Amino acid sequence: MKRLQRDAVILSLIENLRAKRSWCGETHIQKATYFIQELFRVPLEFEFVLYKHGPYSFDLSDELTAMRADALLRLQPQPYPYGPSFIHGKGSKLIKKLYPKTLKKYNPIVKFVADKLGGKGVAELERLATALYVTLEIKTDNSIESRAQCIHKLKPHVSLEEARDAVRVVDTFIKESIGVELTNHNPNCFTTSALNI
Repeated sequence: MKRLQRDAVILSLIENLRAKRSWCGETHIQKATYFIQELFRVPLEFEFVLYKHGPYSFDLSDELTAMRADALLRLQPQPYPYGPSFIHGKGSKLIKKLYPKTLKKYNPIVKFVADKLGGKGVAELERLATALYVTLEIKTDNSIESRAQCIHKLKPHVSLEEARDAVRVVDTFIKESIGVELTNHNPNCFTTSALNI
């Protein structure tokens, strides 16, 4: 995907997250982008690593900075204890006009992810994104218990019960994602049978 097409998807994500009452800090954008790219195989081409608070992309962080420099995004301060929100900048309308087909194609995915994650706090986003990471990237017997144990081992501050809950929620997201229809069907989307759930 070309850089400006990718920026159009990010702008759409921010718009949809804000519609779901997310304050759209960087953590929200990072975790939602991870779900879009990894659950739906949208070719955003960000490299994610498991970091302090779950999957994180230094590339995406750099892209958000570049989007601010290009006046596509700007930061809006929030009252303590919240960090700043990302909101659309002056150039965002032009990008959206340039890529209507891209926006239309990925709109169902972006809306699905925003619906599922928009109202979540940072701690819950960390647990959910880590649960998806463990489900997709770490070899386990794929049972709820083994994935929860893995999350707890990776993130000791996440209790086993919180980890189990996160795995159950992610399994539900995966099952529900099968029903998300793209304008142009994406054959690389995950299926529940491929994940053995």
